Amino acid sequence: MTAYAVRQAEERDLDAIADFEVEIAKISFGDDAVDDPATHRKKLANALKKQPEGMFVAARGTEAPIGWLWMALNTNFLTGDRYANFRSLAVAELPERTEVAELLLEEGLAFAARNELTEVTGKVHVGNTGMRSLYRKYGFESTHLSMRLDMRK
Repeated sequence: MTAYAVRQAEERDLDAIADFEVEIAKISFGDDAVDDPATHRKKLANALKKQPEGMFVAARGTEAPIGWLWMALNTNFLTGDRYANFRSLAVAELPERTEVAELLLEEGLAFAARNELTEVTGKVHVGNTGMRSLYRKYGFESTHLSMRLDMRK
């Protein structure tokens, strides 16, 4: 594999990661997806200002990111336990896609361990078998299933 490294996301990465967010939205929400990169860029810029420590990209040297991981830090209001939620994980279509996704996920789990978080959660679209397999490989277990009825049909 060509040497990719995971680093903290920076403002210069916002256009690339906004494109990843558009793709994630399309996979997750289909025709209802918010697919305007400017909307995602604005949301990401705000998040980068508020909680940058959970935002990572994978890139080779100074090249544009080819992968993206966003973890939101949270506190369980009942127990006080701190946990992280994988908000986004995406990798460009390239031969090393699985390896790059694993690098990002491993950095996210290392980040959780460094911060002594009690749990990491993540949502995945039922049809995204690649991501579901990646989660399973790292020991994640299914805990919920969301059901949806589109009343417009």
